[in-house]
Amino acid sequence: MTNALAQWFADNLGGTISPELIIFLVSMIPILELRGGLLVASLLHVEMWRAIPICIIANAIPVPFILLLITKIFGVMKKTKTFRGMVEWLENKAMGKSDKIEKYEFWGLMTFVGIPLPGTGAWTGSLIAALLGLKMKKAVPAIALGLIMATVIMCVVSYGILGQVW
Repeated sequence: MTNALAQWFADNLGGTISPELIIFLVSMIPILELRGGLLVASLLHVEMWRAIPICIIANAIPVPFILLLITKIFGVMKKTKTFRGMVEWLENKAMGKSDKIEKYEFWGLMTFVGIPLPGTGAWTGSLIAALLGLKMKKAVPAIALGLIMATVIMCVVSYGILGQVW
């Protein structure tokens, strides 16, 4: 799914806005995040060393907002009939992946963010950390290291393996 979405962004936005803006925007989208941004960067032939900081920064921007505000926002949303079901679904979905993070905290969160699989990443990791009540001083470094880990993995995949195919 990530590959198809990355390909769609590269095909449909390439040439209309700068490749750097495309990979920035893709890296901020939940589900795609950094892994999608690096895939799009490789498809648009953006140099890896140029793409890495753009993807990391874009993917990291929402993290402090999620950690600080999401539980308050969810609390307000749950009071409305319109959003209650959606919020409960998001919480259940996130908490269904929280067992390793809850058990290993820092290392679990870092690994969760760092292994670039569908449903993992900085967005979901931040949401889980906030719902578990992890402190910012523990969550932010774990997420940052996880982003670096995901960057290394995705650079190998996007610019190494896929770079040979595309």
